[in-house]
Amino acid sequence: MATKRGNADKIEAYTRALMEAARSEGRANADLVQWQHARKFSPEVLETIAAMQREDDLDLISEVAKHYKELLDAQDTTVSVTVTTAVPMDDALRAKVREKAERDLNAPVYLVERVDPAIIGGIMLEVRGKRYDASVRAQLANIRKTLSSSFMGGEDK
Repeated sequence: MATKRGNADKIEAYTRALMEAARSEGRANADLVQWQHARKFSPEVLETIAAMQREDDLDLISEVAKHYKELLDAQDTTVSVTVTTAVPMDDALRAKVREKAERDLNAPVYLVERVDPAIIGGIMLEVRGKRYDASVRAQLANIRKTLSSSFMGGEDK
């Protein structure tokens, strides 16, 4: 029951924040219509809008939509590859990653670069909904799992 109450509190807080902002701008009804359509947005659209908000780039939404349509109409075959590293990539590593990805995918590649110090080192790639994790964090997790199962197996004997 605590979860239901916690969710009710969150719902109330989100609703009040939306309503207060909308009323102050005189657009409460318009925001309600937008909110009802928001549930149809894909996670990728929501993530992109959030990223644009963080970068103060919401004024680019119509240009992004226009460019999206142009690429779609041109049947662009470029594959987006998200590359996560612990530190920013230099030009040499960026070129190597792009060349390898283009060879493996047999298509032009657009790199989306992310920096996440939590991966400690190595690289993570996300392509077409699949993740390839060669990060130090993943390697350490695998070592921990192997040692844990070996240790646990050793006790049973």
